[in-house]
Amino acid sequence: MSSDMTTQLPASTNAVWHHATVTRARREAQNSHRGAIIWFTGLSGSGKSTLAHAVEESLHQHGCRTFVLDGDNVRHGLCGDLGFSAQDRQENIRRVGEVAKLFMEAGVIVLTAFISPYRDDRERARGMVAHGDFIEIYCDTPIEICETRDVKGLYKKARAGEIAEFTGISSPYQVPENPELTVNTGTASLDACVQQVIGAITNRGVCALQLDPTLESESKKYCQESGAQP
Repeated sequence: MSSDMTTQLPASTNAVWHHATVTRARREAQNSHRGAIIWFTGLSGSGKSTLAHAVEESLHQHGCRTFVLDGDNVRHGLCGDLGFSAQDRQENIRRVGEVAKLFMEAGVIVLTAFISPYRDDRERARGMVAHGDFIEIYCDTPIEICETRDVKGLYKKARAGEIAEFTGISSPYQVPENPELTVNTGTASLDACVQQVIGAITNRGVCALQLDPTLESESKKYCQESGAQP
């Protein structure tokens, strides 16, 4: 498990932090919203990327500065040298956490869509920033539904033993214990899920957006029925 490992990083004994004159506070004032990390986690096929991009679209249309860090995309470059062992997964999330922090310091609302299966790794990413800067969104979709969305055929290959260390099949996924928001991406509509996330972002003072009253009502109904936090 990743909790038993520590990533060995080279010591930078001669590196000194340079303090910029253009601060995060000045960038946020220019943007008219706070920088923040919105961390989507869940099984493959749970709708993380779909929801993250839909939320970004809504934020962008309201004039917010945003960027999505997608799990597949970063493995084409930043994390292209990593595999899917527990140690490589830990390093993957460490790198993403550091990059997300840079975006946040730039006053950007950065949305990350990663399986990030281990609690310790997610908590390590949370610990990189101050309280309130990290909003964890658990995309709660049963694996049975995820498998029906298997457009890449990955679950089928994993079931056949063709893919090793596949989360949910041959590698564990540790469900978040206290996420800021749980979204039922298995059955709720995309629009309703977007409204839930926008509501969570707004309620935490990241930005101020008006919610669609109809979809907001649907989101509240789901929260009441499922016990999820709005």
